[in-house]
Amino acid sequence: MKKSILGITLAIALGAVAQNAKTTMVASNDRPPAPPTTLAQPVASPDASALPIGTAIRVKLETPLSTSTSKFGDKFNGRVTEAVMLNGKTIIPVGASLEGIVTRSSSQRRIKGLPSMDLRPNSVTLPDGQKYVINATIVDTSTPKALTVSDEGSIKGKGHDRADTVELGVATALGTGIGAAAGGLKGSLIGAGIGANIPSGTELIMQLDHPVALSAAPAGD
Repeated sequence: MKKSILGITLAIALGAVAQNAKTTMVASNDRPPAPPTTLAQPVASPDASALPIGTAIRVKLETPLSTSTSKFGDKFNGRVTEAVMLNGKTIIPVGASLEGIVTRSSSQRRIKGLPSMDLRPNSVTLPDGQKYVINATIVDTSTPKALTVSDEGSIKGKGHDRADTVELGVATALGTGIGAAAGGLKGSLIGAGIGANIPSGTELIMQLDHPVALSAAPAGD
């Protein structure tokens, strides 16, 4: 009798162990799989779709300009003298044509003050005819002794010096034309007011004020 009870008890215990094992296996199978290990993402490459603000463009002026003759709205042209690169690729090659307009021209006629001119570059045309619309500011020239550029991008010419002032006073006292009193070209310049002359061949250095999208506009736009 005792052996029978012991056998029944053992059978019940073994059944419980088996049931627990089955339950554990089912629970294990129902558990969602562990998420995969996250891999480091590659660093995004620099934006190659636009020339960034501050990109420099060097241009040799083909249109002579002067505060004595140039006026608002006059057009000017130039040729790019140094290739503009982006991520190792040439975007604007040497020889590309730049166009712009004069937005202000002031020929100073007083003793004090400097003549100045503002230029607005507005497009670059590539040798293949494609055109980029640009917004840029002049920041320097190749003739810093004769022309200076303000922080606002105004090109300023040489003002009256002491000798000019003396000659101007002599001419006034004599009551004659300054050209006759001062003599030659210098006298005529004083008579017309010292101007900001930007001859053809002057190199203008400009910087982009806004990014330039590299989807070039069709030629003729």
